[in-house]
Amino acid sequence: MSNAPTPAPKSKAPPKITVYGAPRTVFRDLYHRFLRAPWPLALGSIVVTFLALNCLFACFYLLTGGVAHARRGSFADAFYFSVQTMATIGYGSMYPETGPTQVLVVTQAVVGLLVSALVTGLVFSKFSQSNARILFTREVVITPFDGVPTLMFRVSNERGNQIVEAILRVTMVRTEKTQEGITFYKMYDLALSRERSAAFSRSWTVMHPIVPGSLLYGETPETLRAKEVEIIASLVGTDDTSMQTVHARHTYTDDEIVWGFRHADILMEQAGDDFVLDLRKFHDLVPSKPTERFPYPRSTDK
Repeated sequence: MSNAPTPAPKSKAPPKITVYGAPRTVFRDLYHRFLRAPWPLALGSIVVTFLALNCLFACFYLLTGGVAHARRGSFADAFYFSVQTMATIGYGSMYPETGPTQVLVVTQAVVGLLVSALVTGLVFSKFSQSNARILFTREVVITPFDGVPTLMFRVSNERGNQIVEAILRVTMVRTEKTQEGITFYKMYDLALSRERSAAFSRSWTVMHPIVPGSLLYGETPETLRAKEVEIIASLVGTDDTSMQTVHARHTYTDDEIVWGFRHADILMEQAGDDFVLDLRKFHDLVPSKPTERFPYPRSTDK
């Protein structure tokens, strides 16, 4: 049997859950929506808000008039005057000359001050977020390790700095049926060979030995598929650069549990006690040798 790395098979997308009955409002949890939004969308929303507010006040200036040297009925002049007021950049030839307009100017100046403070806080909060650059292998494998069938996958810190006191937990989710015939999802924590790392910097192979007492003991690919098993991996630690807590999570469906394969070696020793970590092989799989106790990969497996 060839030991050449095998490309990882394409996995199905996780099921999409549609929720009915949950309150849905545009302005609900705007702060969290902003923090979760990608930067282009977040900055675009700020620009749209700025333009919308200035258009609104420009309409008010058109209704009240009272802007010196502004062309009568000119929305452009009213808009530019509104921008000068909200941005507090100072007036040129246009300035307020009536009481109602001066009240509008004061109101817009206060609104502009509040909006500037709010936007500054939002952008700073989003910019200061510490996001984990953690890479999980596309598949989790079950293969013999020291003669014991072991569930294994790899994680890598793409940023290359250190995540201090990293803790990794693995949870198995499967469908079960009660004596009353009720089907529900139940979660179980899997015991790992090592679940803590004092300083996680590059690569970490996570292992769960499938021994008597393990929830996976005696299972087969068919039984895992029938139980709709999912493996959820979560990592939490402290970024040693920002000293903020970072976390990452990945879910493996039953189609992403590969039997009888192991992950290709990515750490190689060179002359002078130097090592090379080849992340190009991070997702590659190598078939293991079937045994009587562990007959995987089977010839019928694809």
